[in-house]
Amino acid sequence: MPQVTLPGVVDRHVHLGLVDRTLLADSPVTEVHDLGWDPRETAAWATTPPSGVRVRYVGPFHTAPGGYPAGRSWAPNAAVRPVASPREAAQAVADVAAAGGFAVKVALHAGMALLPDDVLRAFVAEARAAGLPVLVHAEGAGQAGRAIAVGADVLVHVPWTETLPPELIARAARMTWISTLAIHDGPGRPAGLERPAGLERALDNARRFVAVGGTLAYGTDMGNGPTPVGVNEREIELLGEVGLTGEVLLRAVLGPPEVPALTAPLPVPGTAADLIAWLRASRTLGPTPTDLEHP
Repeated sequence: MPQVTLPGVVDRHVHLGLVDRTLLADSPVTEVHDLGWDPRETAAWATTPPSGVRVRYVGPFHTAPGGYPAGRSWAPNAAVRPVASPREAAQAVADVAAAGGFAVKVALHAGMALLPDDVLRAFVAEARAAGLPVLVHAEGAGQAGRAIAVGADVLVHVPWTETLPPELIARAARMTWISTLAIHDGPGRPAGLERPAGLERALDNARRFVAVGGTLAYGTDMGNGPTPVGVNEREIELLGEVGLTGEVLLRAVLGPPEVPALTAPLPVPGTAADLIAWLRASRTLGPTPTDLEHP
């Protein structure tokens, strides 16, 4: 059987400071996006990444003074940048650009202090002027709606704390949502036990988002609890439950052609189960091979 060559897996939501990064070396995951950590550390990881892995990073979480994730035991102080005014938002965006960040991460968590609307709008305006997308952690009633209303580019989790109304889903269709579905359905759940309500809400929101043309992208929140360091097969299974198949599924999980490639002696995968089997059988080829195929 001929070898099928495809780009490697891109995990669009990781926290490398919370995992053993060396386990990613020469794995099917060939690019990771660190979405919140000490910017000095993330820049260093990008300079000397695990073998076969490209590291992109946003730098710190930007939040209101006292906002999420300030005070969390897992978040070092330098991973959280409090912002209190539009002027401070402009400086924060400039600092991300100067540090080589590929995007600006903003946190909106209804259980903690929240950025006011004028600061949130300033983040989006300043980031857009700098050519950087705005990625939002939106948790709690109304926060996904706020991110959508101001024109944020990405939600870093499929919304799971509330069921979004159809009109809001329709407004979000221009966005990308990063999946992170498996964090609501971690390992060890006994067979037959009712699935968490947060997972069911997320799956419902994701299905309706995809149905109106929204882009759903694979991301695992690696480091959030006992997530695997490498391919998260449960995340791919749940993308299949949302309804992703064929080229749409491959585009959600795999990278663009410039991402290092994988090859396996199996047909081009068409379902979540096929993709998991293909990744288990694959090996890394290296960047931009001449026979690269991409969905």
